[in-house]
Amino acid sequence: MTTLDSIKNRLIDKILAARNEQLLEAIENIFVSTQKEEVISLSSEQIEMLMMSEQDIKNGNLVSESELDKLDTQWLG
Repeated sequence: MTTLDSIKNRLIDKILAARNEQLLEAIENIFVSTQKEEVISLSSEQIEMLMMSEQDIKNGNLVSESELDKLDTQWLG
């Protein structure tokens, strides 16, 4: 049995044995809140920036993190 299965089984055992209604409601709320999908609306400007970023990636217009750090140091210095 995997660790994940073991955790699930322990939780199931504890839930089945629980008699505290508030505890069970809290557990249920945790599951409900983690299952909601949040839809984020993007502005046309944000979508355009994402498309430009994708194009930069395709064209190889990339800067490594170390090079970016050097540029930041030069700019701040």
